[in-house]
Amino acid sequence: MTIVRLGYVAMSVELQNCSPSQTMTFAQFQKLRDQDAAIRKLERIASSNLEHCLRLLKHNEANQVHFFRLSSRLIPLANHAELPDWNYLKPLEDPLKKLADYIHTHPARIDFHPDHFVVLNSPQKDTFKNSLITLSMHERLLKGMEIDTEHRCVLHVGGGYEDKEKALETFIHNWAYVPQTIQRMIMLENDDTTFTMNETLYLCEKLGIPMVFDYHHHLANHEHDWEKDWERVVTTWKQSRLPIKMHISSPRSEKEFRAHADYVDSDMFLSFLNQIKGTVPEIYCMIEAKQKDAALFRLMADMQTKEGVDIIDKSSFKME
Repeated sequence: MTIVRLGYVAMSVELQNCSPSQTMTFAQFQKLRDQDAAIRKLERIASSNLEHCLRLLKHNEANQVHFFRLSSRLIPLANHAELPDWNYLKPLEDPLKKLADYIHTHPARIDFHPDHFVVLNSPQKDTFKNSLITLSMHERLLKGMEIDTEHRCVLHVGGGYEDKEKALETFIHNWAYVPQTIQRMIMLENDDTTFTMNETLYLCEKLGIPMVFDYHHHLANHEHDWEKDWERVVTTWKQSRLPIKMHISSPRSEKEFRAHADYVDSDMFLSFLNQIKGTVPEIYCMIEAKQKDAALFRLMADMQTKEGVDIIDKSSFKME
């Protein structure tokens, strides 16, 4: 038997006026002549984003959703080079504490997926340095919400730089310069164009990093069938206090295979689950579909009709 728990990404299509990713560009910031006033505006936007996160968590609780990815764009311009002295977390202590209090009384698995410019295998020192700064911001946000930082940030391996073997070795070299507190946060995901499941596993096994298996990415970019290496994926989670996590999505079309569809193909997902059921006691599946929580609700409605599926609540079920 395996318990399956579904989650969704960053924002709801069901809730109105609840974006956690409201922003201000640096060009807009510069147009405000009073820099102090501009900073206050940034802080108001960030505070609103965090308040919307709280609304989203309450929405999740009402719908029995126990797994959620926070937006990585909660604080506009947080790490901008032109704002090095801005202590962006100080004015956000109150909304962060409200989130912490809610999470303590309504537990859920919450994590991040930092943007694509966070690249730990970059041969460019500035890119690597800026990636660490961004990851440090994620660490500070997690601590502000009083969430244990272990295995809360999913990253891709990074760029191939025209020599994938060398790029993998650059990741290993750079990893030695990643602070241990940030190392502790990281999970690695196979991607849809460059680093396959097997190549990502190479790093995960060598460095002791859990691997987040993305089934859709694997279908788009693979060397061999995923079943061959599934037990290796499971083993990368043995030292984590969290259950194994994966990503699920469906191709938009045969022509746009790598793009995410609005919803998840339940038959494709069920076929995968039937192959892995019993190999792990519990698995958390992050839905990366355009319709966000609506995709989760539709997938759960579909799963209610499937043989061998025992519904637990509005986002969880058992595979016997």
